[in-house]
Amino acid sequence: MSFRCPICNSQKIAFHKTSMRIGAVVGAVGGAAQGVSAALAATRIVPPVGSIADPFSITLSTVSSAILCGLAGGVSGCMVGAQLGEKLDRHVLANNHCLTCGHRFNLPT
Repeated sequence: MSFRCPICNSQKIAFHKTSMRIGAVVGAVGGAAQGVSAALAATRIVPPVGSIADPFSITLSTVSSAILCGLAGGVSGCMVGAQLGEKLDRHVLANNHCLTCGHRFNLPT
């Protein structure tokens, strides 16, 4: 599907992806924080077998699960944030710019 400027009917269109970048960063940070938080909450509920009842002991499995859950949460949050930002860029914020006439416009839904 080729996009055209509604004023001059040119196909030379630049898509500014400001909201997509911001959404990806915010989603990645939020997803990573949620993943680490969920991993640490799960290790507090179920202590490792054979561990001493010390609330401040951090095992290797706790650290590795926090890292892996943080990475998984960050990736999924980044994907969702980027998709939401792309929709905002294309259809709401008029971030499409015609390189021929300079008109800014939204794409049709």
